[in-house]
Amino acid sequence: MAGGRRGSPDEVEPSGLARPGRDGLPHPGTGGREPPFGDRQVAEIQRARMLAAMVEEVAERGASNVTVADVVARSGVSRRTFYELFGNREDCFLAAFDDAIGRLGREVVAAYGGGGRWRERVRAGLIAGLCVLDSDLRLARLLIVESLGAGPKALERRSRVLAGLIAAVDEGLGEVKSGSEPTPLTAEGVVGAVLAVLHGRLLEGDPGPLVELANPLMGMIVLPYLGPVAARRELERPIPKAPARTHPASGDPLRELQMRLTYRTIRVLMAVAANPGSSNRTVADGAGIGDQGQISKLLARLNGLCLIEQTRRGPARGGPNAWALTAKGREVHGAISAQTSSS
Repeated sequence: MAGGRRGSPDEVEPSGLARPGRDGLPHPGTGGREPPFGDRQVAEIQRARMLAAMVEEVAERGASNVTVADVVARSGVSRRTFYELFGNREDCFLAAFDDAIGRLGREVVAAYGGGGRWRERVRAGLIAGLCVLDSDLRLARLLIVESLGAGPKALERRSRVLAGLIAAVDEGLGEVKSGSEPTPLTAEGVVGAVLAVLHGRLLEGDPGPLVELANPLMGMIVLPYLGPVAARRELERPIPKAPARTHPASGDPLRELQMRLTYRTIRVLMAVAANPGSSNRTVADGAGIGDQGQISKLLARLNGLCLIEQTRRGPARGGPNAWALTAKGREVHGAISAQTSSS
């Protein structure tokens, strides 16, 4: 696991933080001010880090083989923090599934709702979905392959998603000519066939661009509703361009630094950003850390990672420090701010 050893000041668990009291007033240790970066924002980053770790572990091991220890080790958070955010391994997987469905659903719904006739809306939604899956095959594998073996709760979530897709396909009934209506199970069969094709491709070592399947998949979808001529026309349409395959940000801006992401680490960094040229004591007040020994060690660690630096050159012996973010620190600060503002 990356980061400091057990018991180091950077590994203080959330329960050891200065938190607001139940009456909502700031903790006395903050000097009457709320820290500039609170528990909720850091918890959001830690949660995103663990969800990314779950997606990666599932892609490598399979959903049924991933353990809490695997997620903890890859994410670099403590087991205690894991259980503060998730009840168990299954809860973490379900959260990762929901997060992935949310990302996929936003693109598909926006594309499908863009207007036009049923065939054009279905095509737009299909291409949008395939592009999302293409952009991260780990996410695609979790949704289409691994969710089948992740337990009854995952299957229930998957069934709800499929029901929405089936309803969208079944809207094709509104364009069917009288006397040629498909059977009641047609939409369910069409969705199942599309998923079967994608499932088979994702089991291959290199499935190729999934979006290039858009035309034949559309042919399958429209055939029972609009007939063979419409299906053939779908095959003849221009092939959509595949997006670049990337690994999206893990939700942890400090991951590449091989540093544990804790409440205190982030609070100290954000306190320095809020008050450039701050002394140790000013940073401690802003971060809500009352122990000056711990703030000194945390500042030294951030300084060693080149995230903060002294702005006062040659201070008098015993004079106060003056901390500010380095260029690298500003980059990390921006990434953290973007992460929390989008949550």
